[in-house]
Amino acid sequence: MFEDLLQTWDGEEAVIRFDEPTQAWMFVCVHSTVLGPAMGGTRMKTYASPHDALADGLRLAGAMTLKQAAADLAYGGGKAVLAVPSVPTGDDRRELLLRYADLVESLGGTYVTAADMNTDQRDMDVVGERCSHVLGRSRENGGAGDPAPGTATGVFHGIRASVRHAFGSDDLSGKAILVQGVGSVGARLAELLTEAGAELMVADVDAERAHDVAARVGATAVDSATVIGTECDIYSPCATGGVLSAATIPKLRCRVVAGAANNQLVESRDAEMLQEAGVLYAPDFVINAGGVIHLAGFESGWTEEQMAARLAAIDDTLKQLFAESDGEGITTEAAAARLAKSRIDAA
Repeated sequence: MFEDLLQTWDGEEAVIRFDEPTQAWMFVCVHSTVLGPAMGGTRMKTYASPHDALADGLRLAGAMTLKQAAADLAYGGGKAVLAVPSVPTGDDRRELLLRYADLVESLGGTYVTAADMNTDQRDMDVVGERCSHVLGRSRENGGAGDPAPGTATGVFHGIRASVRHAFGSDDLSGKAILVQGVGSVGARLAELLTEAGAELMVADVDAERAHDVAARVGATAVDSATVIGTECDIYSPCATGGVLSAATIPKLRCRVVAGAANNQLVESRDAEMLQEAGVLYAPDFVINAGGVIHLAGFESGWTEEQMAARLAAIDDTLKQLFAESDGEGITTEAAAARLAKSRIDAA
């Protein structure tokens, strides 16, 4: 069932376990440990099949390798997926997380987990009861806390870098920005953007959540089904990936794509399509690295000032990549991948 995925994957190790009590599949995907232990979040989600869940984990693990390297952190890339029939609550959730913690602990530090879709710092507290290889526990339990504000801050810096390159100034006043997905990262990003004077639009598959955020920050709520064709200066995807494809790119009505979502491109060719369409693309694994910077930095004892400086440096990295893209006629995605791979090769 999984052979076709594993035979074509370029990672190091995939651990698969079926959790009989919950009928959930556990997948731990270790893509690279060249720069350090593979670090990536734990995604809890319902999938059409276990095959789809593993495919998601393998793809995300590879992206984490690039993200950690581009951010110049001492971690490799990994990802875990808990493919559940339905997202559990209460005792069922706790018991599943404890059994998952045993699995991660058995890997001896090859993989370091954290929170991701449908998991949070409270879940990492549970995992930490049986596993020492976990980041992002709550502050009261000695952890770095929620990395979402770090991700949002990094994306904010990345949007300013993108706007500067595309429009000649990083002033966001009056810029029409559409944030797709206003969960923990998107909602905080929306606050930062409105504080900077942007004319903000927000969308979410949960229409009530979109309207609540819009009301709180003074934005306009947009129907999630119309996001791709909505005219704006900057489109900021902050929900699930796979939003940029041969089908959607021709419908974009923006100058810049810069958001927090992972794996925004459906395939590598999509970066070329964006370039040909005159759309500046901020590579996702560069602009959304604030979360892993937050986790790695506080684990290493950085001060708040050091953390702020590293998050702001996402601006500098994108500035470099945009210049290389223009100067060499390559896509911004290719320039970012080259930066990440050069650091991996050097190690």
